[in-house]
Amino acid sequence: MCVVELQVYAIAFNNPYGDKIVTGSFDKTAKLWDAYTGQLYYTLKGHTTEIVCLSFNPQSTMIATGSMDNTAKLWDVETGKERCTLSGHRAEIVSLNFNTTGDLIATGSFDHDSRLWDVRDGSCVQTLSGHRGEVSSTQFNHTGNLVLSGSIDTTCRLWDVRTGRCLSVKQGHTDEVLDVAFDAAGAKFVSASADGTARVYSTLGGDCSHVLVGHEGEISKVSFNPQGTRLLTASSDKTARCWDMESGECVQVLEGHSDEIFSCAFNYEGDFIITGSKDNTCRIWRAQTATSDLAHLTHGY
Repeated sequence: MCVVELQVYAIAFNNPYGDKIVTGSFDKTAKLWDAYTGQLYYTLKGHTTEIVCLSFNPQSTMIATGSMDNTAKLWDVETGKERCTLSGHRAEIVSLNFNTTGDLIATGSFDHDSRLWDVRDGSCVQTLSGHRGEVSSTQFNHTGNLVLSGSIDTTCRLWDVRTGRCLSVKQGHTDEVLDVAFDAAGAKFVSASADGTARVYSTLGGDCSHVLVGHEGEISKVSFNPQGTRLLTASSDKTARCWDMESGECVQVLEGHSDEIFSCAFNYEGDFIITGSKDNTCRIWRAQTATSDLAHLTHGY
């Protein structure tokens, strides 16, 4: 196991390829890694404060990073060079997500708004206003006509991308909503909360199909597997849990981190899981056996 010197706050696979991982850290940098060997390709430098969210575009040609410096940046995967800066939010950017075609990116900010940006020139094409608290998470559905946002106002909202209109508001959590996600088909979405639960909804009907109870601390991150059959939740109780989406039952508990888990994701096949923790490690697990035996990554200088 490698000794990690700085906290990794955000992680992502370059699905569907799965051969690269990007990590973002409190050291103001992001790092691009080989997912199989742990080799470091590039260190992405340019933000003036911590990087708290990041993502590959679906084509795996671009990385987006969001920071507490109120900006997001777009980077070229091949060269590691900065392509443009997205400026306009009035507070830190804590969430970002590309649409399927990779031409738009959604950002969520502590200024209570979400924004949609054209990645070609970095221009803001839509501002989504309505939450009464900081926006913690944003995500497009697969077809790119909807955006989901979660907020510390305890709600999540569904938005029309073309018009910027709010289509529905989901309530039910008793504390801040910290993350939201669509499944790959866009048929359902989930909200995760500081109340220690996650709530799964039907996109079309709007009904809540499952309330996932089991964590002993807040759930800070959620991620569906590509098949939409499993949901991963990461918690301050130092564990991640895998849930069956048909029954709503917990089918796997990933234990091994010594501090709260900030981030989690499946690879494209859904047979590997990556988790990032405040204990300064990333762990890659085999989904079937929950064995953390592949790699540990470090954010040292």
